[in-house]
Amino acid sequence: MKAHESDPTARHDNHELSERARKNLWLEVTRMGSFSPEHEIPVIVRGEGTYLWDANGNRYFDGLSALYTNQLGYGRRDIADVAATQIMELSYFPLWTYAHPRAIELAEKIASLAPEGLNRVFFSTGGGDAVESAWKLSRQYHRLRGETSRYKVISRNVAYHGTTMGALAITSVDAYRENFQPLTPGGVKVTNTDFYHAAEFGNDHKAFGLWSAGQIEEAILREGPETVAAVFLEPVQNAGGCFVPPPGYWQEVRTICDRHGVILVSDEVICAFGRLGTWFGAQKYDYIPDIICCAKGITSGYAPLGAIIVADRIAEPFLRGDTTFSHGFTYAGHPVSCAVALKSIEIMETEGVLENVLNNEDYFQSSLESLLELPIVGDVRGAGYFWGVELVKDKKTKMPFVGEEAHHLLRNFVVPEMFRRGLYCRVDDRGETVVQLAPPLISTREDINFMADTLRRVFEGAQKKFLSE
Repeated sequence: MKAHESDPTARHDNHELSERARKNLWLEVTRMGSFSPEHEIPVIVRGEGTYLWDANGNRYFDGLSALYTNQLGYGRRDIADVAATQIMELSYFPLWTYAHPRAIELAEKIASLAPEGLNRVFFSTGGGDAVESAWKLSRQYHRLRGETSRYKVISRNVAYHGTTMGALAITSVDAYRENFQPLTPGGVKVTNTDFYHAAEFGNDHKAFGLWSAGQIEEAILREGPETVAAVFLEPVQNAGGCFVPPPGYWQEVRTICDRHGVILVSDEVICAFGRLGTWFGAQKYDYIPDIICCAKGITSGYAPLGAIIVADRIAEPFLRGDTTFSHGFTYAGHPVSCAVALKSIEIMETEGVLENVLNNEDYFQSSLESLLELPIVGDVRGAGYFWGVELVKDKKTKMPFVGEEAHHLLRNFVVPEMFRRGLYCRVDDRGETVVQLAPPLISTREDINFMADTLRRVFEGAQKKFLSE
């Protein structure tokens, strides 16, 4: 079956499903008013391997791993069997005072995979509440040490770290923040690692990295080190389009945080569990954070789960006397989710999934970089199976698409054209105008060829429509 052939067995009544969704279902981060009676809500009804089917029977290659989550593909019977077995053994019990075997086993496994010294695992239900947990833990840690004025948190421009009220102070995307002001106080923003638009550094990536890290120290000194609790950074920043760290950046950030007694949090909700070809992004870029936030790929999307992985020295004050981390979630560390995560990790180990990412990383990069010959493609950046392609109006000046033009390009042209050609991936205008690819980690070079070839055809059409002669 070709990339966009229909599958009659997958057909449902899309109109009926769309109308039912329109009546009762409130989609997340979605312009609900854009779905007029003439514009049906897309309904995905089935997944198998690296493919998805909509209610009309059309097939799409999942070039986004269902929002950076589905590492192993859809429809794995071995994972379903583990979930069913766990439901019959212990369907649910909370991690409040009591433990259960799957949470114990998973915490042990995660600690064995994590960077040295990070051995304590606190479970959440997903990525946003993992970030929330890490910030609250950081603040209480300092309070236990008598540093009660440390409440501020530093993060990078355009970065996304979740949408809970606490996490919104760390998130730097105005569209998510503006409707909920005033936010939790303490959020401080610094530059991100967008090297493509840092013209003053020429080709000197290392100098740019040291300068970018230095902006964090300047912010700490400006705010007062005694007021700063933590720094939150992604190994590869998602929002804005896969900003990779320059050489030496992470090592300098680690030194700065140590110098000022600030907790370094590595937000790996996307980057952990193989997305970059390593278990954790900290291993990819050779640094040891104080806390790692993770979720998404931990279960390969087969069940909801998140976690923070905490360094021994940060956990230590909580392990004495009657001290309690005053925080938790009903479904955190759900036994079924933990069982699924253990099986997902086992599959990644036995089937060489991380090795597949590393073996294809350079091929993926070169395939996308071939698009740089197109006038509309300004930059390609990323790592592992996590890449962004930035579109520009003028390649010489790096002039971006902005405002309604960017929206029209991405939402009204690129997305429909990709869907028509059988590719599901992400467009992002939260910073620059970017198309992102993050396929399941089992994807092959043939899959990479399909994604790159599809983008080429779509971008060629976009050039004719959006670039002036």
